[in-house]
Amino acid sequence: MKQTILVIEDDKMIRELITIYLRKAGYEVVEAADGEKARQVFLTYHPCLIVLDLMLPKMSGEAFCEWVREQERNEVSIIMVSAKARTNDKINGLKMGADDYITKPFDPDELVAHVEAVLRRTGQFCQKIAYGGLCIKPRKGEVLLFNKQVQLTKHEFNLLYFFMENPNVVLSREDLINQLYPYADKSILDRTIDAHIKKLREKVEDKPSQPKRILTVRGMGYKFADE
Repeated sequence: MKQTILVIEDDKMIRELITIYLRKAGYEVVEAADGEKARQVFLTYHPCLIVLDLMLPKMSGEAFCEWVREQERNEVSIIMVSAKARTNDKINGLKMGADDYITKPFDPDELVAHVEAVLRRTGQFCQKIAYGGLCIKPRKGEVLLFNKQVQLTKHEFNLLYFFMENPNVVLSREDLINQLYPYADKSILDRTIDAHIKKLREKVEDKPSQPKRILTVRGMGYKFADE
């Protein structure tokens, strides 16, 4: 799975330049132009790393950094990018929770190298898949819905993980049975799968305003919609 990076920069040209270089390097990239929008994007996509400008409208980069550290202290890395070049500015940024600090102007290739270096150190903490505010962390056995923990049974967790690893792919009941019960009598498990999916839907689609995630494909099975 590709690692997702959130780029927060109010200057459109700089933001687009960073995005182009990061995508070229193989990363998924999501963007925000101000601190308030960045909070929404963060809770929707659960990035592994944030490239954070400090001089932002609506919410400063420093305030956003502190907010992120309250959400996920160890699972997201932050690279601050700023025209503030004094030593004290860099020290304060690192003490605030940044993993790295780059001053403007910068070379985009250098920024990509810093991103790769930080993720080499911290990437093992960022094993997760996220779509539309729903995030699964397979190594921790955790599921978050807009940053609130969802309690799933073992089979519900494994079912959701299988779906999210295969977004927009139609999975038959036989596929799901083989994933959850590889050694069981397959003839009695169709209704069991349907029951798991019903419970899972209740837990990850618990509000009318939230998107339908697990769709029934008549005559074929189910699929997980990533939008």
